[in-house]
Amino acid sequence: MITRNKTPSEYVCYGLYLYFSGLSLRRTSARLSCFIKRNHVTVWNWIQKYHPQKISSRRNKISKFIIYKTLIKVGSEYIWLWVAIDAKSKEILALTISKERNMFVAERFLSDIVRDYGKHHVSTDGGTWYPMACRFLGLEHHIHSPMEKSLIERTMQYIKDRTECFDDYFPRRLKNCKLKHVRNEWLNLFVDYHNSELKTLK
Repeated sequence: MITRNKTPSEYVCYGLYLYFSGLSLRRTSARLSCFIKRNHVTVWNWIQKYHPQKISSRRNKISKFIIYKTLIKVGSEYIWLWVAIDAKSKEILALTISKERNMFVAERFLSDIVRDYGKHHVSTDGGTWYPMACRFLGLEHHIHSPMEKSLIERTMQYIKDRTECFDDYFPRRLKNCKLKHVRNEWLNLFVDYHNSELKTLK
């Protein structure tokens, strides 16, 4: 009878940290070999089983929602990534992905944020879909100030830098790629890591 040795949690966390920092599955496995022998398939399984903490935290006092969207490439197609951060803490409050950008997607995204954090002022770019969505939800809306624009653009650039290697590690070349797969397996991991790093720096 073959018994499997359970990997200590500290090595699993370190493996996820290495992978999320930009290493491939095989390189993550190679770095871990200094402490414990685990192949790249095992690392992949850790990622599949990883369940990041829920992004929302009602205990945090939110100052303002800063909303932005950008295109990222997944497999052979581009999708819209919608991100909301808190103006004060800079933590990512919510994110979603869609194949379209319109008032209905913006309203659904904002309504989820309001559900988790309550109503706060909303800062966005000049997208025409935001004012209507905000009016429908009873939210105060204004265009990004220079400081807000700089803050959200830095966050978005950081996300885009991290997603440049996305297709190498999660190849989704099928035309009907399931967006839930992308969101659950990578982007939620990113948010959990990003917010944890911000808390560490405080």
